[in-house]
Amino acid sequence: MNLEIILKEIYEQVKNEPCDGMVTSSIPELNKVDPDKFGIHLLRQDRGDFGFGDYNQRFSIQSISKVFTISMAVRLHGEDIWKRVGVEPSGSPFNSLVQLEYEGGIPRNPFINAGALVIADILLSSLKKPKDDLLEFVRMASGVESIGFDYQVAASEKATGFRNAAMVNMLKSFGNLDNDIEAVLDFYFHQCSLAMSCKELSHAFFYLCNKGFTFDNAIEIMNEKKVKRINAIMQTCGFYDESGEFTYRVGLPGKSGIGGGIIAINPGKYSVATWHPRLNPKGNSVKGMKTLELLTTYTSGSIF
Repeated sequence: MNLEIILKEIYEQVKNEPCDGMVTSSIPELNKVDPDKFGIHLLRQDRGDFGFGDYNQRFSIQSISKVFTISMAVRLHGEDIWKRVGVEPSGSPFNSLVQLEYEGGIPRNPFINAGALVIADILLSSLKKPKDDLLEFVRMASGVESIGFDYQVAASEKATGFRNAAMVNMLKSFGNLDNDIEAVLDFYFHQCSLAMSCKELSHAFFYLCNKGFTFDNAIEIMNEKKVKRINAIMQTCGFYDESGEFTYRVGLPGKSGIGGGIIAINPGKYSVATWHPRLNPKGNSVKGMKTLELLTTYTSGSIF
């Protein structure tokens, strides 16, 4: 099976399809992005490495960054983190306040905003230079030293992040936040502003395809047991209240972001990243979802 030919055919098909999705308006800086950018990149287990379209252009990865921070927290603390955040699908929007309140300040999972804020708090308590350490982790996983934050996006998030501020205050009121509120928000806004390309994402997430090892097999990010846990949470919770739909249509562990990116993992086979800024009503990339659905359909290659 020639994945490169199949992926090129899918790219050409999806690129020309009409799309009525909308670029996110919740972060003003992201609304400036060309809505019709579209790229895809796939990295195979045998190190086949190819992409199409705008796969080398960096964009704000937003909530995809939550996989990096939960990986860091698991590396540092193992199973102890699950005392403060759950592993269940939320079935609610990613920024729900109602669910957090009626469940006593314990977020359903680390991929909704409330859960990611708790993980940010854990990292702030554990690391001497949290933002620098996050960059070091992402650069180590990807092998790309130039990856950094988009400070304009981070500032834009800070200026409009009122709901996230409300979540942090609610977490604090329930005793599930140890650090200063502003420090937690600052770290969270910066992690979401990470700018990466599809190619860099597929390389950075290869450890979840490769039993915990980086692309060049030089570094073990985490052991197989922990990889299994991260992939499981991505499968059940990676697309918020559309996680069931993504599992039904695509059948791979994955994570989306409102910048239009999606990362997906086929364990032992490949990591694949897509980018298209137009989102559906659930906040997931329209053409990214379609591309990955066709990929696993044409290759009969979901995990099921």
